[in-house]
Amino acid sequence: MSVLIEHYAGAFPTWLAPVQAVVIPIADRHLDYAYEVKKTLLATSLPGAQSLRIEIDEARESMQKKIRNAQMQKIPYMLVIGDKEAENGTVAVRRRSGGDLGTLPVSELAERLKTEVLTRSDLA
Repeated sequence: MSVLIEHYAGAFPTWLAPVQAVVIPIADRHLDYAYEVKKTLLATSLPGAQSLRIEIDEARESMQKKIRNAQMQKIPYMLVIGDKEAENGTVAVRRRSGGDLGTLPVSELAERLKTEVLTRSDLA
């Protein structure tokens, strides 16, 4: 395990990361939708008893602080949720490297994560 930690410098690829994505609600009123997103992502079928590893950041901090914390923890995906995303059934997706993937439907994001886990390769 120490060889993997050293090789990846703690920034594990999505398939190996302890937490693959963190859902970041902008305000408390977005928490219900955040749990809905998590439930949808956890329902994504993977081989065996395996499921995606998703967390929700419920801290009472600014969105920028939550994103910074996720980057420091080297979580591959940050899913930001606001009013627009909750209305449209989407999530604003950011990569830990700072890359913004834009707004994606939850089902499309689930397929992306599933593909990365099954192929054991990060998609650009």
